[in-house]
Amino acid sequence: MSTMTSGERVRAAVQGEQVDRVPLCFWHHFKPQGSGERLAELTYEFFVQKFQLDIVKIMPDLPYPAPSDPVIDAGQLRFLPRLDLDTPMFREQLIAIRTLRKRLGNDYPLILTLFSPLTYALRFIGNRQQALAVLRKNPAPFTEGLATIADNLRRLQEAAIDAGASGIFFSCMGATTADLTREEYARYGRLYDLQALQGASGGWLNIVHVHADPHQSNDQIYFEAFNDYPVSVVSWSDRLTGPDLAEAARLTDKCLMAGLWERGPLAHGDAAALEIEMISAVSQVKGKHLILANGCSIPDDNPEEWLHLARRLLDNLS
Repeated sequence: MSTMTSGERVRAAVQGEQVDRVPLCFWHHFKPQGSGERLAELTYEFFVQKFQLDIVKIMPDLPYPAPSDPVIDAGQLRFLPRLDLDTPMFREQLIAIRTLRKRLGNDYPLILTLFSPLTYALRFIGNRQQALAVLRKNPAPFTEGLATIADNLRRLQEAAIDAGASGIFFSCMGATTADLTREEYARYGRLYDLQALQGASGGWLNIVHVHADPHQSNDQIYFEAFNDYPVSVVSWSDRLTGPDLAEAARLTDKCLMAGLWERGPLAHGDAAALEIEMISAVSQVKGKHLILANGCSIPDDNPEEWLHLARRLLDNLS
């Protein structure tokens, strides 16, 4: 099979078609110091110049603005502001997208990472269990805040696609047995996820990431709750929580983005373990409908030797 471009390869994987090799992506955080231009520079260096990865992923390192005062009561979320696209962190994210798209050309897959409304609201309060207690105690103003965040994200996502993003990497916390029940996530998560994702409807590479906390033992995600989300790819830490890739392929018709343990051999070696992990991931789905990737961010100081090794091993996994 002739060599594909990254755009051709990822599109084929998303559609379940044959690829010349499995697409690969991994990522960590950067320190852009509030600058979209700087974030674009660091992103291009990592994803393209160093590792020639198949997807360029803009990390959430220009964060959604948190309230100026610590949030200790759900009532405070009722007063979250409507944010326009000239909000500094929104503006800088759009600058990063435009800058990268100009350098990448039209073919290269480019995604913007954002968190779900519930994820942002929980983070505003700080301690997750405290935040969940606040939500359950006084849900009405909490959900008003969720609706405001969702509407702000909807506008940002729409602008991101217009600026050149191929899609949104939409990270959702709370959809796990250690956090909310399925019914609670449907009420406080799903409703506002879908509101926000309306803005990404023009993208072809929208990805939902179902997040599990590595510090919460025996935590299981509600994988099937995302089957009808308006995305083409589902991401999760399959080495941390179920389902594994083979089971996931039976549970959804979406492309799977998983296979690498972010705190495993990709982070600390060794070479044999990394190769086994990659071969295992590809073999579980016979190399189709898969983007090989870590579940969550690898450590920011991850030794690059293992990342370079993963990239070299990739060519033998088709």
